[in-house]
This record gives sequence, C-alpha cells and structure tokens, in this order.
Amino acid sequence: MSNFTEEIKNEITHIAIDDRCCKLAVICAFIRTSGSVISRGGQLGFELVTENESTAEFIVDILENTFGIHPTVSGAKFDVMGGRDKLTFECLGNEAKQLLNELCIVESNNDGVMLTFGINEKLVEKDCCKAAFIKGAFLGGGSCTLPDEQVYSSTGYHFEIVFSNKITASDFCNLLCDFEILAKLVSRKDSAVVYVKSKEVISDLLNVISVYNCLDKLNDIVEKKDKTNNENRVNNCSVSNIDKTVTASVNLVRSIELIAATVGLQSLDKLLFEVAEARLADKNASMNELAQRLGISKSCINHRMRKISDIARTLE
Repeated sequence: MSNFTEEIKNEITHIAIDDRCCKLAVICAFIRTSGSVISRGGQLGFELVTENESTAEFIVDILENTFGIHPTVSGAKFDVMGGRDKLTFECLGNEAKQLLNELCIVESNNDGVMLTFGINEKLVEKDCCKAAFIKGAFLGGGSCTLPDEQVYSSTGYHFEIVFSNKITASDFCNLLCDFEILAKLVSRKDSAVVYVKSKEVISDLLNVISVYNCLDKLNDIVEKKDKTNNENRVNNCSVSNIDKTVTASVNLVRSIELIAATVGLQSLDKLLFEVAEARLADKNASMNELAQRLGISKSCINHRMRKISDIARTLE
C-alpha cells in the first residue's frame, strides 16, 4: 500500500485556500507542529521543516503571496527514517516578526518579546478556519496509517498529529470537539501527540478537511477489510464446528465400543441399538446423514446418542 500520509498531504495542498483568515490558521498550525521561533543577527523570525515537496511549495506560496515573506532554504539533509530529503526554511525580518505577532505565537511589549502557547481563539473563530488549522497541523506533524486489507484484524487504523507542546495539543483536542471528534492526548519524549484509532473517527476527520479522494480510499479499504474479517470469522466458525463434530463422533464410537466390550450391544433397547449400529457402520457420517438413514430427526438422534454416552459413563 502506498504511503497514505503522503496522499493526504498531497491532496490537502491541492485544495485552494482563498480567505486570509484560513491562511493564517494554516501557517499557525504548521509552525506549531514543524516550526520554531528563531533569532539570528538581531532579527526575529521562524524556521520551518518539512520532507514533503508539495507541502513545502504550498506553505512557501502562502507566505510569499499572502504575507510578503520570502523563505530561504537554510538546510537540507537526507532523513534516513523517512527515506527522503528534509528541507529547513528560514524566515527572518520585520514581516516574519509581524506575522508571528498576528499568529499570537509571540507577544511584543516594552520588555521585549515573549513566546505564547496554545491556539488563540480569534484564529479559529469560524469553522473554515478550524478546518484550515487541522490541515496545517497535519501538513506539519500528521501521519495516518491503514491496516493491510488482506490480514484478519480489526485494528491497524491510526491517525495522529505531533505538537511541540502540550498546551497547543490540548487546545487542538478542544478544537476537534467542535466537530464532535474525540481524540486522545499523550506525551512522547518532548512532544505531545493527539491521536485517534477508530476508522469511523478517521473518516470524520478526512471529511472535515475535505480530502475526499483519501476518504474514498479509506472507505474502500474498510469495506474490503470488513469483508475479509467476516470471511475469516465464518471460516473459523466452520472449522470449530467441524472439530466439535469430529470430537463428538469419536467420543460416541468409544462409548459404543465400551458397551460392546462389557455388557454387549444387545443390552441396549432397539432404538439405541439402531443408532449404535449405524454409527459403527459409518464413523465419518454427519449427524444429519445418520438421521436421514434412520428416518428420524436430528434432535431425536442427538437424544439417543446422549443416552448411549450416559450408559457408557455408568459402565466406566
């Protein structure tokens, strides 16, 4: 299966974002997940890191065309874990500082500049801005994995976004609640991770951020996965029933042989004798087959077999 995380990110970056308020939400979320505030040469700004080419183009386009900020590539190295180049962009100067203030990531006062945490409510007042924030957060620190549709398992669905601090992550959980999405929050080393493992909730999330192609793929995999699981459950049930039938047949044959070796089968009444004789004549026949040969119901033959087993137990 191709990398589902990359598919989601690529689809997000191909969705046009027109409103400035939504672009602010995207950039804020991206900085909160994959960026950091920096100061170099007396200039304040921020640094962004990404390994997804379409994400880099998407974020740079917003910064240049909407906020007049021109990022420069300050580093590029091969990420062994991700198997691709990881790019680092640097944004410094008055425009970058003003944007950080507008994003409520820093506050400037007479004492200087102070970092702030969390998600400022004015950035996500509207639902479109909330959805844009989720998009930016996924582009910066998100991942989503799906299970192998051929493997029998009800688990394997996982959607998460990694934040640089727990305050922002907690606010993000509250933001998701506005869409009736309940997520869990856990600390991981120096980061805070918001995650869900329910295929239904992941489906809701993909719907909120409007990645409908990926949503269709998820639904298709869920359908195939459920079909595989159902087929395995039916097969397991059939095997279990066969095992029980074989065990019951073997036990009954042993009971009949015990009676024959001790008091003799002639000691049984006519009805029980007929069942015992039929079972010894065909040890592999099913209950239905024996019932049809004797012209009796399945419940009737079950009753007579239990009687034979009871007699054998008394002889033991």
